[in-house]
Amino acid sequence: MHDGAPARLLLVGMMGAGKTTVGRCLAGRLGWELADSDAMVEASTGRTVAQIWEAAGVAAFRTEEKRALAEALTGDRPVVVSVAGGAVLDASNRALMRRSGVVVWLRAAVETLAERVGDGGSHRPLLDGDPLGVLHELDAVRRPLYAAVADIVVDVDQLDAPAVADRVLATMPALPR
Repeated sequence: MHDGAPARLLLVGMMGAGKTTVGRCLAGRLGWELADSDAMVEASTGRTVAQIWEAAGVAAFRTEEKRALAEALTGDRPVVVSVAGGAVLDASNRALMRRSGVVVWLRAAVETLAERVGDGGSHRPLLDGDPLGVLHELDAVRRPLYAAVADIVVDVDQLDAPAVADRVLATMPALPR
């Protein structure tokens, strides 16, 4: 973080890594706001992620995702940002993340992710059909991108959200409160 910039903690990782749950925990402990980019997209469009994908397609969702990320990172108050899993696919999003705060990759084994997300339900349209196979494919593409933006990596397998938050806070540089 640069001097004078608001404190920002960005959580990246695959769906099921715990970004939203851990983000809530961290925001509560730090007394910061929480910005969840998927929730921001749904609030601004009035549609679920799955509805956007179905009605307008992946590209439309990615455009909304990009806007939500930029919005989450423009405020002047400390914030924990739960970044949508696919946001790292866009090079300008990756550059924005790198310059906007401390990026923490919540890394999980694909098997852990599959166990946590199940068949994806109605809000994870990417997982239709073969969740484990899709997660393996997504992980292969995204893993190097998460690694490229991450300042800190926390392995989340076998940990609950409070334990992950403990690890994040233990590895963080001093944060203004």
